[in-house]
Amino acid sequence: MGLFDKLKSALTKTKDVLRTDVRDLLKAGEILDEQNLEKFHRGLITTDMGVAAAGEIVDELKEKFGGRTVQPDEIWDIVKNKLKEILRGEGDCRWDITDPLSPLQMADEGLSVILVCGVNGAGKTTSIAKLASFLQKSGKTVLLAAGDTFRAAAVEQLTLWAGRLGCEIVTGEHEADPASVAYQGVDRALEAGADVAIIDTAGRLQTHQNLMQELGKIHRVIGNRLEGAPHETLLVLDATTGQNGLSQASKFSDAAGCTGIVLAKLDGTAKGGVVVAIRQQMGIPVKYVGVGEQLDDLELFSPDEFVDALFAET
Repeated sequence: MGLFDKLKSALTKTKDVLRTDVRDLLKAGEILDEQNLEKFHRGLITTDMGVAAAGEIVDELKEKFGGRTVQPDEIWDIVKNKLKEILRGEGDCRWDITDPLSPLQMADEGLSVILVCGVNGAGKTTSIAKLASFLQKSGKTVLLAAGDTFRAAAVEQLTLWAGRLGCEIVTGEHEADPASVAYQGVDRALEAGADVAIIDTAGRLQTHQNLMQELGKIHRVIGNRLEGAPHETLLVLDATTGQNGLSQASKFSDAAGCTGIVLAKLDGTAKGGVVVAIRQQMGIPVKYVGVGEQLDDLELFSPDEFVDALFAET
């Protein structure tokens, strides 16, 4: 399947909410009055796109069609265009959708370092494997560093993925300093002449202040070993968490200066609209979305494709 079809399939649950809770609220021939607009506003919020985005949409509908007879096609054109406008932001989502690596900030030459963070269970390790596969298919040599040293299972899982991908992995002793493992990973990647080093970090809740400080330390140590690194700091969010993702995005961004988001498990949620809330309130672009469990089920995020797929007929 192409990107559009994969997104359409992944967004099935969110699309169902739109069909059952939102689409039928404004029927052809009805008057677009305050009561109908309020119901429509509540319906949009059920997709977890956020109060602000839903409010902007309803304000525009009120300005253009308030008090008039409802024409559903015109209504949905406004909704789609507004969502695309929000998701594009100030231009940093206008990358080349034919190049899966175009959203990534990479070094002008030599090694590029990607730091990956997120809460436990967000799909971080699997997302790293998918990203590594992306990079390899583009001709890049990849090294992984297992910075989640306090969970043996996390190291084992990443090591297993490294074996499947055929890429080198740097690990440390159990409960070793994660910043030390990150430093060793960058050091080894430089020695081996790798194109990209992907540094995993311990899953942590955004409310664990000491662990968030540790994440900041990892970021600084990487920069000490290689000037300008990490070039990209990706936050993996579980799409099923909905609005809680906003709190995660804020805290992680403060600690590590997140430059992009990987939205995992988009295929398992009716809260796909959270992409809009994250983009609007945090200003951090969603760069990739997880649309399934297979290694190839990571897709470059395209605002236009996302919105069109969200409103496409089954």
